[in-house]
Amino acid sequence: MREIKGIAASDGVAIAPAFRLIEPDLSFETKTVTDVDGELNRLHTAFDDSKSELEIIKQKAKENLGDDEAEVFEAHITILSDPEMIKQIETEITEKSENAEAALKSVTDGYIQIFQGMDDNEYMQQRATDVADITKRVMSHLLGVVLPDPALINREVVIVAHDLTPSDTAQFDRKYVKGIVSDLGGRTSHSAIMSRTLEIPAVVGTETATELIAEDTNVIVSGLTGEVIIDPTEDQINDFSTKQAEYLQNKAEWKKLKTEPTTSADGVHPILAANIGTPKDLPGVLENGAEGVGLYRTEFLYMDSTELPSEDDQFEAYREVVEGMQGKPVVIRTMDIGGDKELPYLPLPEEMNPFLGYRAIRISLDQTEIFRTQLRALLRASNYGQLWIMFPMIATLDEFRRAKSVYSEEREKMIKAGQPVGDIKLGIMIEIPASAVLADKFAKEVDFMSIGTNDLIQYSMAADRGNERVSYLYQPYNPAILRLVKRVVDTCHAEGKIACMCGEMAGDQIAVPILLGMGLDEFSMSATSILKTRSLIKRLSAEKMQSLAQRAVTEADTNEEVKEMVEETLKELN
Repeated sequence: MREIKGIAASDGVAIAPAFRLIEPDLSFETKTVTDVDGELNRLHTAFDDSKSELEIIKQKAKENLGDDEAEVFEAHITILSDPEMIKQIETEITEKSENAEAALKSVTDGYIQIFQGMDDNEYMQQRATDVADITKRVMSHLLGVVLPDPALINREVVIVAHDLTPSDTAQFDRKYVKGIVSDLGGRTSHSAIMSRTLEIPAVVGTETATELIAEDTNVIVSGLTGEVIIDPTEDQINDFSTKQAEYLQNKAEWKKLKTEPTTSADGVHPILAANIGTPKDLPGVLENGAEGVGLYRTEFLYMDSTELPSEDDQFEAYREVVEGMQGKPVVIRTMDIGGDKELPYLPLPEEMNPFLGYRAIRISLDQTEIFRTQLRALLRASNYGQLWIMFPMIATLDEFRRAKSVYSEEREKMIKAGQPVGDIKLGIMIEIPASAVLADKFAKEVDFMSIGTNDLIQYSMAADRGNERVSYLYQPYNPAILRLVKRVVDTCHAEGKIACMCGEMAGDQIAVPILLGMGLDEFSMSATSILKTRSLIKRLSAEKMQSLAQRAVTEADTNEEVKEMVEETLKELN
């Protein structure tokens, strides 16, 4: 038995054997073969096995992600069926008496080099990636090495990985993937957010999980406490099984609150909304009783496309969500590309600090045709429900005024053309400390503000939230952060405007009592955190939480002191 600690990223408890999602060693020796027919048979078997695997993966992708995402695997199957490529590999084996591994690499390297050389052809560049992927798959079969593939998992497991991409997480089948452990990551990493959406218990940022956890070793993952226990004892399994049952019982109780309004013990009614990335997230939003969508991240519409999405494509995606929320408010953030979100078809300049560079509203105000297309789609979708538009990464009043001017021009054009337009609120994300400090000025001009704490914290603390070495500085309860948050809420209220929060802090059970005491109007979070948060708010008196918030802001010196204050307050409720 061994225990390691990490960051509790997604609630719940999992107990299952480890599945190491780690790239295997595919190195090989080039050899001369005497049994050429045997080598050709090895090659054909590897190709057939690869195609069979891809058929399964394609079907899983279609079920979990939709037809468009499944098409990439169809392209891989097509490449594997290319008679010209197969013939070239066969010729290498027969004429040079090379082993299949060497022949495969020689031929596919040639294809990759040709495709990569077509710099001006995005389609061909993508084919280079496809050929590299299928080469890896065929090579794994030739070498008898298992290529870990999340789409092929057919038994209960805990995923163990160095890091996870959103596409890895999107392939997980909740029926089989019971937990996640990773070396890297934090509560606000994309994979952590997606694990919460999928309701898979996760512990991230362990640093050593892949070193210490062997394949098929039994593992306990506590997404409640950040504990990971390797090869647990029978007593530990029984103990955590009890905790797992208690958590599931709590979830069943929270489910009963699905149709209830969010009301504090003394009758205050904040809005609990959901953060989403695509229309596919809508069922989870409705299932968890959200009172609105507080953040629709439209950049995923751009990232899932091979070209800039058209006005019609965007309109359909926005309309589906706005209409689906049946009159409840939907806050749609304009394109937030840049930083860690790149588009292959929209080259951005190389930058020393991309998170502090050319991104989000800065791109929109520079490349206004892209911005205008998105605004027209949003204006059209506003006729189907309550749509609010939010501009990201606003640092100055001038940026907001310029963005509003472009919006107003497009709105006026549509009205003059006789096209109906709904009543839209315009707001900004507060994620740059400068805009939080100047919140009193912004509050006079916007309809609402939404605090994006994920970035506000990293910019305020000068600590990259993806950098494990400075992860200790990701401190949502630090009095400096709380003072910025309180300033935004107070200045909004002074001008009669709505104060929202759409960062992960909005669903943080330690932060919620403080935010309620500050008078935050809307909490927007991962949909799976809503019912748990509603249950907590029902137990809290907003009036009593005001004194807690005041003490946290004025008396506490550190993140830990604030946490202790809240924990003491919550103990008194039990």
